[in-house]
Amino acid sequence: MKKTVSIILSVILLALASVISGSCTDSTVVIKRLTNNSHLVSLYEDIEVDENKMAIIHIYAEYPDYHWVADDDEGGACIDDAARAAVYFIRDYKHNDDNNSLERAKNLLEFILYMQDENGYFYNFIFPDHTINREHKNSVNRPGWWSWRALWSLTEAYQVVKITDPELAERYMRGIKKTINSLKDYLVVDREMEELEGLKTPTWLPYKYASDQASLLIMCLSNYYNSTKDDSVLDYITLLADGIMLMQVNDNKSNYYGALLSWMNNWHAWGNLQSYSLLVAHQITGKSEYLESALNEINNYYQYLYKIKYLSDFSIRKENDSISVLSEKVYSQIAYGIRPMVYAALEAYKITGERKYAEYAANYAGWFFGDNIQKTTMYFHESGIAYDGMSENYINKNSGAESTIEALLSLQEIEQNETAFSHLNNKINE
Repeated sequence: MKKTVSIILSVILLALASVISGSCTDSTVVIKRLTNNSHLVSLYEDIEVDENKMAIIHIYAEYPDYHWVADDDEGGACIDDAARAAVYFIRDYKHNDDNNSLERAKNLLEFILYMQDENGYFYNFIFPDHTINREHKNSVNRPGWWSWRALWSLTEAYQVVKITDPELAERYMRGIKKTINSLKDYLVVDREMEELEGLKTPTWLPYKYASDQASLLIMCLSNYYNSTKDDSVLDYITLLADGIMLMQVNDNKSNYYGALLSWMNNWHAWGNLQSYSLLVAHQITGKSEYLESALNEINNYYQYLYKIKYLSDFSIRKENDSISVLSEKVYSQIAYGIRPMVYAALEAYKITGERKYAEYAANYAGWFFGDNIQKTTMYFHESGIAYDGMSENYINKNSGAESTIEALLSLQEIEQNETAFSHLNNKINE
């Protein structure tokens, strides 16, 4: 009798388990947290240089076991990755009150300050023995991507650390001002135009035509202004934003209508934060034309990119007031090309309150979960691994620092927007 009852109970429990399991698999499974920094933490390493404690992010991790790999010429870790990781960890602390993230951010920022030269700029790479690479063209202490990213991370951290550790915040501000002072000497204020392939192009951006770098600088200068109310930087924000706006494709018959060019007559996906930075500049300066320009790109070119499942780059020529295509590439596609679109759409939502922009951001973030031309998952929230990219016939399953951090930065902002988060959850469950 007891055996019979036991069997019956077992059958009932199995049936209940089946019902519960079925209810989870047959209905929507809501993912409560998209970001998982486990893999990023596996790339993080605490080190000591000249008795100074700091931390680095290893640049490459190779499939299938994701062991660290250095570059023979450049080194094993760099400012480019440490700065972006520091921003992610600072924001993780802000959003989730994770003290481990705050400590990791502080340690990475010690590395960033260690890499700053007296001229205000930063060396980029260190070798595995922790010596600074002072010679490689991608590491020298000059104005450029890694110096701007270092500045971005310091300005992001300052706004948080000044509350909890004023003395450390002051160290960050000294580093910030050192770069800002050099930047003021570097930027060209004479507003001259030049014709390139029939396009009237501003020449006062970094390296004359670098609209992409100008966008990152606006983010840095805006953070600095919000922290210090230093009115002297407003002119530089306006200078850069005006230049970016002049790089817009205005031919409404072109597929590229609304695109903000990255460099000369070229657009590329990676780091193309122009629309986002114009939205930031709009909020600092109140200039409506920046908002209009950014929304033009988001409403037109971004939607075209989503429809065709993205491009890598294109180059154009202007003839008789119309745009002709010199080159166009679909690949390679990487996480670094998706984050700018996510950031811009979410910022547009914050400013306008229009739901469609939050949904756009979720659509773009869908690239990480298979809504891409290869219909392949590129980010795995169970592990935090983000594949390094896709080409026409190949998925790069390595998961280095850049792709990992860019994925996390994108999804981190999606998590902070209830509408975008809900929409992305629905997409994942389609």
